[in-house]
Amino acid sequence: MKEHKRIRILLCCMLLVVLLTAGGCGRALGERVKGMEESTSILEADPESLDDITMEGLVSEALGQMTLEQKIGQLFIVSTDSLDFNAETKMTKKMRKNIEKYQPGGVIFFSFNFTDSEKVKDNRKATKRFVRKMQKNSQIPLFISVDEEGGSVSRIANSDGMGTTKFPSMTEIGATGDAANAYNVGSTIGREIAELGFNLDFAPVADLSTNASNTEIGSRSFGSDPALVSDMVSEEVRGLQENGVSSCVKHFPGQGESGDDTHKGFVNLDVTIDRLREVEFLPFQAGIDAGADLVMMSHVAVRNVTQNEVPASLSSLMVTDILREELQFDGVVITDAMNMKVITKFYDAGEAAVMAIQAGNDMVLMPDDFVSAYEGVLEAVEDGTLTQSQIDEAVSRILTVKIRRGILPLSSPIFADVVQ
Repeated sequence: MKEHKRIRILLCCMLLVVLLTAGGCGRALGERVKGMEESTSILEADPESLDDITMEGLVSEALGQMTLEQKIGQLFIVSTDSLDFNAETKMTKKMRKNIEKYQPGGVIFFSFNFTDSEKVKDNRKATKRFVRKMQKNSQIPLFISVDEEGGSVSRIANSDGMGTTKFPSMTEIGATGDAANAYNVGSTIGREIAELGFNLDFAPVADLSTNASNTEIGSRSFGSDPALVSDMVSEEVRGLQENGVSSCVKHFPGQGESGDDTHKGFVNLDVTIDRLREVEFLPFQAGIDAGADLVMMSHVAVRNVTQNEVPASLSSLMVTDILREELQFDGVVITDAMNMKVITKFYDAGEAAVMAIQAGNDMVLMPDDFVSAYEGVLEAVEDGTLTQSQIDEAVSRILTVKIRRGILPLSSPIFADVVQ
């Protein structure tokens, strides 16, 4: 798979050289794109329909205009309190300044971001305004993300005044045995949160509910049958993404069999690689095959597979060798929240972020200390611990998703030299 990717990148580079020597990058690439369909300019094209070479050309152009600092910022999705502890439901000067300075790849919302106890009826308007102002101050549009799974983990639907559909637990959806119900969950959530400005949902949960003592997953899972859960996951992915919202399948490699909670400390998933391949991997493979834009890495350790106690999220064997190579996932890989005890108890924010990127993750979710994590990655590139190519590869995948979903529009100034 790596060889294929190298070949594609080489072809893309060769194409760009030809275009540059043929009379200017902007005019040549613009003419090539227009040549795909005479009556349609690239600005009118559906981003999802762009061929791989055109997409790689656009991403290469964007990368070429970004500083190292901007690229590193794209590797992070942070909570609003990482940008300003006092910014919960509206933009502040400090938040604006930090968005402009660090250019994070995205922001994640929680229930406290939707609550204005004095004016509950205005919560929808406040959220739209908050999102709009964040996007206005980011040179590269942000992933505006949320955990909107349905059931108990529904940050928006369970908040007063937001007016979105409340769904039962995914266990109840799975119990119907009809994957069309999972599609309806994804489609409805996707449509409703997109209206508020959200473009990324950390859903669906692909973990299997195979251990009754597991309270971290529990009713968030569609069930214990791999085939049933696979069908549900693929349909929810389709429902979300057909409504312009990126789906993130979680938590790889599957932690439903574990008995402990990674929010509280170390957790080992006591299974073999054969068991993972025959059971846990199946719903993730279904989500990947359905075109999920992102996969989230769990913090569980898998000692029987890795022969150590390093969390899966920080293991190159789990991220690169298994998820990337074996399951052939080409999209964005993101860690689970890095402020969870299983991470903060053993690693500082900078160290954990560097290890995550080294392992093959493209994005780091909610570092315990965003500035320290950002600076840790920057220093790692400057001292050679991380390479520029590692950063570029991760950012390329992030930009590809943002372009495909229309988050980063083709009319953006960053494409001014290649889009006519």
